Amino acid sequence: MSFASLDLREALLNNVASLGYVEMTPVQAQSLPIMLSGDDIIAQAKTGSGKTAAFGLAVLNRLVVESFTVQALVLCPTRELAEQVAQVMRQLARLMPNVKVINLSGGIPMRPQLDSLKHGAHIIVGTPGRVKKHLESGALKLDQLQTLVLDEADRMLDMGFVDDIGEILTFCPLDCQMLLFSATFSPRVKSLAGKFMRNAKKIVVEDSQEEVNIEQVFYKVPASADAEKLHLLKSLLMHHKPVSTLIFCTLKEQTLQIVASLRAAGFSAIALNGDMEQVERDNAIIRFKNNSCSILVATDVAARGLDIKELPAVINFETAHNHDVHIHRIGRTGRAGSKGLAITLTTSDDAERLHMIEEKLQKPLQWGQASKLKKADDMKLLPEMVTLYISAGRKDKIRPGDILGALTKDAGLSSEMIGKIDVGPLYAYIAVHHSQADKAFSYFQDGRLKGRKIHVRKLD
Repeated sequence: MSFASLDLREALLNNVASLGYVEMTPVQAQSLPIMLSGDDIIAQAKTGSGKTAAFGLAVLNRLVVESFTVQALVLCPTRELAEQVAQVMRQLARLMPNVKVINLSGGIPMRPQLDSLKHGAHIIVGTPGRVKKHLESGALKLDQLQTLVLDEADRMLDMGFVDDIGEILTFCPLDCQMLLFSATFSPRVKSLAGKFMRNAKKIVVEDSQEEVNIEQVFYKVPASADAEKLHLLKSLLMHHKPVSTLIFCTLKEQTLQIVASLRAAGFSAIALNGDMEQVERDNAIIRFKNNSCSILVATDVAARGLDIKELPAVINFETAHNHDVHIHRIGRTGRAGSKGLAITLTTSDDAERLHMIEEKLQKPLQWGQASKLKKADDMKLLPEMVTLYISAGRKDKIRPGDILGALTKDAGLSSEMIGKIDVGPLYAYIAVHHSQADKAFSYFQDGRLKGRKIHVRKLD
């Protein structure tokens, strides 16, 4: 189905066409007609399936731009996912003048958020805890709310947000539309839906079509032998040489231990777990997305909402506890038509979990042999890019084009040497090829951006 077949306002149809969106993804094709009709929906679909654009278009199509009131609220489990959703919303609304989207997430100061709320907004995206605080203080009003979206509902429940969600719903009009998206449909998600939703229509988007592009290989090591797992992990990285690798483990302490071991061996690796400060989490994610760090070692909860378009490899340092989590992990690779590699390190203790995975696959597991792994002498351990942080953002009227222009016209860098530019409210991240990183750094140290002096540092 094409987007043109939907009853969307002209500005949205023109925008999706300009963005190169022609045919809808399965979750969009199944959910958009239901959402546009005003019905509640429960959609089971994993990260990267196009669900954000689906509920984003539904929200924007219903928006009364002339009414400067909060008409839509999107709740997300993490600040990182909330920021991604807010960016997609702004991109989808770019041909609808004066649509304001605010991210109200934890881990950042309240004052800038309060200042933004004073000037009103159409769409709020945020984490449950911080949204609840703004509601309780009276800074945020939801009396005109039309649509409530629960994104990654299962992870919000896993992270203990069920009470916060319940309290937030007491501030919402009884007749507002509810859209629930979840990678799994656990008993707790069913309970949440049954408690707060009205005759919701359910859709399930199967993963089988995308899994075809993922090569799954399993390796067995002695039970509870982390030292042997680490040795095998390094051998796998040296054999396959993926540009970017996401490694999953279950314990926060493990992320630090694995990163320390990989760094000692010369790899570029960084951890992501729930014990990290928000600024550390932000830096880890942005470096990995910018290809200025090759390996991200993360827990399942910390990595939820992490959306990397091209990820060559996923490695499960430990086998996932259930099949849904396993599928969600490996689904980060093999996207957009590219071939993905998913490797799982197992022990004899994982027999029951492996049997479950094999049953779902409906074919025998493919087992690899460590003895056949080859160490490449010309392996490049250093990432291609370096990420720079500058202390200026959207509040300073800074746009990606301003930064690109300063680096190409004033600093003399080639545009091919500049990668992704992310501009936040108060700061910006710039990916620069490692051969030109010092030159870009020196320019920002000595120069100005749009007439103001800024602070710059390298993320490492």
